[in-house]
Amino acid sequence: MARKSLIQREKKRQKLEQKYHLIRRSSKKEISKVPALSDKWEIYGKLQSPPRNSAPTRLHRRCFSTGRPRANYRDFGLSGHILREMVHACLLPGATRSSW
Repeated sequence: MARKSLIQREKKRQKLEQKYHLIRRSSKKEISKVPALSDKWEIYGKLQSPPRNSAPTRLHRRCFSTGRPRANYRDFGLSGHILREMVHACLLPGATRSSW
């Protein structure tokens, strides 16, 4: 189980990313439209003004049940360990155990 503080930090980053999403998108569109280099630098300065944790690259996908940050499957939102346990317990419909 992940520490509660790390999970809360990740939730805070998600809120910040949603808050500043439109500002980032609009300024990136402006950069592509402006031909002058000096104007582009001013817009890049605006892009750097929001907090760092509002950048979408700072977000980290976590396991839904345990909060584990590694080995996550996007389709299920679970880490590999929990996914394997749930498949073996027949808790995920449509997922089958691998046997070779």
